[in-house]
Amino acid sequence: MSQLVIRNGEIVTASQRYVADIYCEDGTIKAIGPNLDVPAGVEEYDARGKYVFPGFIDPHTHVRLPFMGTMAVDDYESATVAALCGGTTTLIDFCIPERDESPLHAFNTWQEVSQGKACSDFTWHMAVTRFDEEVERELREIVSRGVTSFKVFLAYGGALGVDDAALLGVMKLAKELGVVVTAHCENSEMIDTLQKKLVAEGKIGPEWHEPSRPTYVEAEGTRHFCNLARTTGAEGYIVHLSCEEALKEAVDAQLAGANVWVETLIQHLVLDHTDAERPNFEGAKFVMSPPLRDKSNQDPLWNGFAKGIIATLGSDHAPFDMEQKRMGEDNFCLIPNGIPSLEDRVRVFFTEGVQTGRVDIHRFVDAASTQAAKIFGLFPKKGTIQIGSDADLVVYDPEVKEKLSVETHHMNVDYNPFEGREVQGRCELVTVRGNVQVRDGEFVGQKGIGEFLKRKPKMS
Repeated sequence: MSQLVIRNGEIVTASQRYVADIYCEDGTIKAIGPNLDVPAGVEEYDARGKYVFPGFIDPHTHVRLPFMGTMAVDDYESATVAALCGGTTTLIDFCIPERDESPLHAFNTWQEVSQGKACSDFTWHMAVTRFDEEVERELREIVSRGVTSFKVFLAYGGALGVDDAALLGVMKLAKELGVVVTAHCENSEMIDTLQKKLVAEGKIGPEWHEPSRPTYVEAEGTRHFCNLARTTGAEGYIVHLSCEEALKEAVDAQLAGANVWVETLIQHLVLDHTDAERPNFEGAKFVMSPPLRDKSNQDPLWNGFAKGIIATLGSDHAPFDMEQKRMGEDNFCLIPNGIPSLEDRVRVFFTEGVQTGRVDIHRFVDAASTQAAKIFGLFPKKGTIQIGSDADLVVYDPEVKEKLSVETHHMNVDYNPFEGREVQGRCELVTVRGNVQVRDGEFVGQKGIGEFLKRKPKMS
């Protein structure tokens, strides 16, 4: 039975801020208050002068990702170690079947590769890459096993993407079952047309990735998905929204009655399309979809966070080494998409959001932890600090300054998109269900203790 007391820290949740002790026993928070009496022999940690946050939740990761003929380089061990060193104690990963693969087969594969490897807790969004009677039957089974969010792609036609008939089928099923539908909102046909045109003109470098998927393509996909959500009454969640134009479509849909949430990524808040224009194919490191945008989109996104219009912050962690990126050296369409940011999401958000005054500290916790827990059925087990919640805690020292680098990160990828960027703060202690997994920013815990989190549908 693990026991731990964290003393004198400044506890910060989405709604509260106060100094107290936290006593953790047998995986959960048993007591909160000043000068707690605890049993003899309990490990004590003095968090005086430091914040104590609820464990952060990344609602959008791709630990296992077959993509464009290759495979992401992290596994559940390396990814969760990296996540924990950055304060993230729960991942919501994507289970993605091939077009001709049954959902249950993919579900079982993801179970096999995660069990006994993960060092943090995790759950999945179940991707739907086709929709027929067999798929519907298996999706019902998967929901009964505790996966209560689906994923649909409006992009990647001919591969992962589905047509409107399938989208409507998925969303009607989701409405019936009380499941959230997460969606990649870009218009596939428009992208295909633009990509073919650019490649035919000899525009093949990574700098042409963004022009092949301009903001209006994302805005159109966002509008379309939101209209389907209104039509079916399903709860929708727009993943990795990148630009002001798409954000306006989402807000308009919310005002019109669509039950949709918005997520953006740390990359879209601090990086921009000029990173993908770096010479000598360096720009390939910054190819992702939707692409990095013009910097003018960043203020609207930050404002969306500050006002709660944007609910959550994800990483869309999809790690591919530069050798894999070079698959698209002669055609940007073949560059594996993804910018690895699982480990650095929280610290960059704190530095560029809280420290600059763009986002208050409660909204920081809300966006990086609490809202994901509420939307995806993990709250109050996860996402807050209260008696009975899982003892997932992050002691954060805001005085430490460090520079991010591939030389020091824990992700299993050969570059860091935030190379040389200084961040304010470090995760001094990180616990998963009361087990100390990180000290002084380094993993010191037990591998393989991560649990698959079974969630319940939302019933109206």
